[in-house]
Amino acid sequence: MCRSRFEAELFGYKDLTCGDFLQLCGSMSVEVERKFVCNADTLKTLEKIGAVCLCQRQFCDQYFDTPKFELTLRDLWLRKRKECWELKCPTAVNGTKETSGEQSKAAALCSRYKEITNLPEIQLRVKEVLKDVCDDRETETSRSQEDESWLSKMNLVCFAEFTTVRRSFTVEEEEGVQIDLDQADFGYSVGEIEVLVPEGGDVQSALEKIERMAGMLGLTGDQRVEGKMNVYLKRNYPEHYAKLLSEHVL
Repeated sequence: MCRSRFEAELFGYKDLTCGDFLQLCGSMSVEVERKFVCNADTLKTLEKIGAVCLCQRQFCDQYFDTPKFELTLRDLWLRKRKECWELKCPTAVNGTKETSGEQSKAAALCSRYKEITNLPEIQLRVKEVLKDVCDDRETETSRSQEDESWLSKMNLVCFAEFTTVRRSFTVEEEEGVQIDLDQADFGYSVGEIEVLVPEGGDVQSALEKIERMAGMLGLTGDQRVEGKMNVYLKRNYPEHYAKLLSEHVL
């Protein structure tokens, strides 16, 4: 189940399709997220702070790019999860200036990406980025999640595919914060503290919520923890991983 389908069911919209739910909620949000190392004690800590398990689910992610990686080198991540498409684009903190070293440190440990989930908008964005490499034929946008002819017209191929088992938790004291524990099928586990902010919303408030939750979980350290995609690239595409590092994408 893709995240949008899961959220539709979570909020009581079981009869809506993924696309209908995304239209209801808007096609763009900002994902503010801090990753952390999870171990045998993580579940004990979650139980101790009164976290509630929302569900356990399994999903397969497919990532797409051109053979020359023209999207990911621009920090654009095109993903298909079940029947839903997403384009993750980097974003600033809405121009917010941290006023202390602690706030700057907290922000540095988090990633912030716009998540575009409306398929025609995704196609337009990708076409604009790849305008020099797209097929000369007209690349029409489509609302159909099943029609994938646009991928070949834009010279997009699947370069990464893996399955994740995810357990999701919430804590009553921090509304709007979700904790995910992920186990990828290539042997990597990672935790995520995530807040979704509506387009134009208060990103700084999300950072503060994540910092408080990190404190509740007893997280320490001042270095970002690598996500699943980073580790997958390091193991399977080391040259591209090195180039992403040199371009300061990762």
